[in-house]
Amino acid sequence: MPSTFQNIPAFKSKPHIVVLTDICNEPDDAESLTRFLLYANEFQIDGLVATTSFWQQNSTHKDQIHQILDAYATVETNLNTHVPPSRQYPTANSLRQRVRGGISEYGMNGARGPLNEGTELLISAVDAITEIDGLLWVLIWGGANVLAQALLEIQKSRSEAEVVQFVSKLRVYAISDQDDSGPWIRLNFPKMFYIASIHGWNAYGLAAWTGISGESYYHFNPGGPDSDLVTKKWLETNIQIGPYGKNAYPDPAFIPEGDTPTFLSLIQNGLTDPCRPEWGGWGGRYTLSDLTGASGSRHYGDAADLVRGKDGRMHIGSQATIWRWRHAYQADFAARMQWTLSNDFGTANHAPVVVLNGDSDIGVLHIKTGFGKTVHLDASQSWDPDTSDALTFKWLHYREPSATQWTVRYEVPELQFEDESDGKRKYEKVFVRIPGKEEGMVLPLDPEKVHKWGPKTYHLILEVVDNATFPMRAYRRVLIEVVDDAAEK
Repeated sequence: MPSTFQNIPAFKSKPHIVVLTDICNEPDDAESLTRFLLYANEFQIDGLVATTSFWQQNSTHKDQIHQILDAYATVETNLNTHVPPSRQYPTANSLRQRVRGGISEYGMNGARGPLNEGTELLISAVDAITEIDGLLWVLIWGGANVLAQALLEIQKSRSEAEVVQFVSKLRVYAISDQDDSGPWIRLNFPKMFYIASIHGWNAYGLAAWTGISGESYYHFNPGGPDSDLVTKKWLETNIQIGPYGKNAYPDPAFIPEGDTPTFLSLIQNGLTDPCRPEWGGWGGRYTLSDLTGASGSRHYGDAADLVRGKDGRMHIGSQATIWRWRHAYQADFAARMQWTLSNDFGTANHAPVVVLNGDSDIGVLHIKTGFGKTVHLDASQSWDPDTSDALTFKWLHYREPSATQWTVRYEVPELQFEDESDGKRKYEKVFVRIPGKEEGMVLPLDPEKVHKWGPKTYHLILEVVDNATFPMRAYRRVLIEVVDDAAEK
């Protein structure tokens, strides 16, 4: 079994990303950027563009981005000590070359003005995407007028087929609508993959992304999220430390890091496929507004999860799709901040490596099986680069991604994981029994009425956790497709 970080598998690819941020409007953009850069080795960052929003209508502040990059530069060497050669961090200098100022005017009025340097960068980044790269993620933390201007320019200067090709490369995750350009984009380019919480103006407490830290401010799911992990005291003790955390991460004003959900599901930890927002992950869960596809819209809106909270009670809501993972994403953040403090690998924690059924890939493990069959899952080869760490194996049947209605229990029976390990590490080997055809319906519905939405599938999540002060997780998702007369796996 491997035992050093040199054996950690290389990423097969990295998601290309351009961030549009109304940084300087309030501290949360700077906070999110501070976290974002701690995962920069997992991304291909093609641009960091300072933008306007409703809350900052006539100015942009790329100088604030540079200030955070200055702090990042002081810890580059330390960060690279904690990752293998195949996963090195980009240099601050290389990132500085990708910083631009966006349009210094509000919304579509600005988008219809002269072509901006941030827009030019975005267009170039999209054009550079090849079939191998596939996609460019545009993460919108403020207003969307840089993207709107890019689309106007492409629409004006290119053929219809070229516009379609340009749009097909884009994947957008917006933190609600913070100017009038987001609605304009979705109206005029409905086939664009676009994740956004839709609600009344400034009613952010309804949005899924507030699950990152907003329960005290917006008063949702009381007793559910662990609020101790997002207090000023926790941040001061665990994040605002060392030359990076102290200088880059400001004190929160409203809720910390409201923009962070946009990139959490892009982190390469094996939990989800970011191109399938309905599957759920650290960044939340979103479903198509029009599941039939008849409208041509590819807008993904808020979905809801039913989650047992810190208080032991069940809580449901869109915010729960994010806060359910809070222990994981906060511990991971704190662990990476520890990397910035030392160039000694042995002084900090590092994530486990999951090996499931002999496979160390982080992609979804697809299994076809039949009704009433048994599926065996073996994670016993999983290991941790910190040899002193003990690993715990946790399994979750994530029922919501399989459902087509709010009341999940009516449609998706809960699968039970039975331990078949040798006793050394409980639940490193398990089996699950797939329900029979009628059991799989839960209610006496005509199976065709359920199956019209697609094949019966079950989402199983393996979480492997180490036992450090800030426990780090690695995941593997198993997607079981149940078909008639499938061979047992």
